[in-house]
Amino acid sequence: MKLSRRVCWFLVAFGAWSWCIWITFVKNLWADASGLAFHDGNPTAYFWIHLLLAIVSFLLGTAIGLIGLKGLKALRTSG
Repeated sequence: MKLSRRVCWFLVAFGAWSWCIWITFVKNLWADASGLAFHDGNPTAYFWIHLLLAIVSFLLGTAIGLIGLKGLKALRTSG
């Protein structure tokens, strides 16, 4: 199955967005403006759950971006 050039670029852009948004999310989680992520300096279940979700989302976004790059490469080599 071939992806269109437009779809490939969308997937690459989604992967790049994923890097920006999830890295920023983890930085904000670490800064803990809400007071929920740490209790007496120790990480809470809230912190670990949100960190795990951010890591999984980051990895999935990266995989989607790589699919887009592979699609662009296939389009380039096929002419």
